[in-house]
Amino acid sequence: MGAGATLRTGVRAAYRGVAEIAGEPHAVRSDLAAGDAKPEGKAIACFVHITDLHVTDAQSPARFEFINREAEDPRFRELLTMQRPHELLNTHAIAAMVRAINTVAEGPLTRSAVQLAAMTGDAVDNAQRNELTNFLSLFDGGDVRPDSGAPGYDGVQRADWPGDIFWKPDGLPADDLFQRNLGFPQHPGLLDVATLPFQSEGLAVPWLRCWGNHEQVCQGVGVVTAALADAMTGSRKPIELPPGLDRNRAVDVFVANPERYMSGASLVVPADPERRPIKRSDLLPASYYVHDSGSVRFITLDTVCDAGGADGTIDAAQLQWLEERMGEARDRYVVILSHHGYDTLSNPRGERRADELLALLQRFPNVVLWLNGHIHANRITPRGGFWEVTTSSMVDWPCQARLIEIYRTGDGLLAIGCTMLDHDGAGLAGLHRELAGNIPLNGFDSWRGGMPADRNTILLVPNPR
Repeated sequence: MGAGATLRTGVRAAYRGVAEIAGEPHAVRSDLAAGDAKPEGKAIACFVHITDLHVTDAQSPARFEFINREAEDPRFRELLTMQRPHELLNTHAIAAMVRAINTVAEGPLTRSAVQLAAMTGDAVDNAQRNELTNFLSLFDGGDVRPDSGAPGYDGVQRADWPGDIFWKPDGLPADDLFQRNLGFPQHPGLLDVATLPFQSEGLAVPWLRCWGNHEQVCQGVGVVTAALADAMTGSRKPIELPPGLDRNRAVDVFVANPERYMSGASLVVPADPERRPIKRSDLLPASYYVHDSGSVRFITLDTVCDAGGADGTIDAAQLQWLEERMGEARDRYVVILSHHGYDTLSNPRGERRADELLALLQRFPNVVLWLNGHIHANRITPRGGFWEVTTSSMVDWPCQARLIEIYRTGDGLLAIGCTMLDHDGAGLAGLHRELAGNIPLNGFDSWRGGMPADRNTILLVPNPR
């Protein structure tokens, strides 16, 4: 999918539709090995990678959408983006991707059946139980309830909400900058329709789970303190920065005490006890774990920094555990799963051991692939003897997942086939993708989609077996 025709024109930019464009051929990347990329026999593994879904309670008191006003102040950079015009539609887009995955009968390169799906974190947006409940219903099948609090939408996209920095589909162009400047549409009744419950069919294959920073900390950055936990289930929603905030310490204050951002002007919204914070055991069998499937060992890491901040960390104890698990699997191919990748294991509030992790992985020739997310973009990087593959998010353009096929080639090499997956765009999922494509700096013309060599590719590696 790509940018289509201009549908409307704002003062500063054109608003474009989404068009179906020609599919990209698979580019063969021989950075690590050269030879024939054609498969010999069935796949060793065939599975889907999906990441950064951001199931969002768009009405939560513990979201700080007003911080988007500070987008041009670099001191707030780590706190952005706090709100997206399409976030209320996230569950509909995810349900559409679940349907799309279920319709993939076989991989395009090996004609092998899809065995499982790997989700690498940020399934939810704001560390809340009702978000997690909806995510589990989306993946396991069941009733999805985008609404929270009292029935009906009550949040920043309401036409009468103070300020004009949010898209207000029931409002007039005078009511918001998205309509005036960017040509976003009027869409009367959308908020009512988007908050209705619906059924998800659930994934038809097993799925692996992973912890991301948005599962752990408020808006992916702030530690969930006792005071914030109380406020999450309360009815006071802040609408302005707190008085007297030191802008030079804006991020540090939010990381340590996000409830401070609730001390400014506020409105009353309906409370909801299901907005309570979650913990790792609500989603995971263990913080980090292994899953063996055929001749492949999947090792899921926990790279989230409990001390707050968006970027990741990994400690010495987990590295020792990882070394032991890889040592047990010398007769298997190893695929690493984590939320953060090498470049974002850089959180100053935690242990910075990215180089140690990379060196450890490079010691084991049976490590062939490291899958991650976090940056909301497609990127593929050779890392010595294996490939690091980062997949774009569901919440931001291009709203895709990735099909992975690992197979042997006729030349005796190992190949990792990567194929991007789009959903069908039906109903509200299509509007979600269209709105995401029109976000300045993050949409159609942004870096999020990556280059062709970051999307449909065949990645060759020496076969360690």
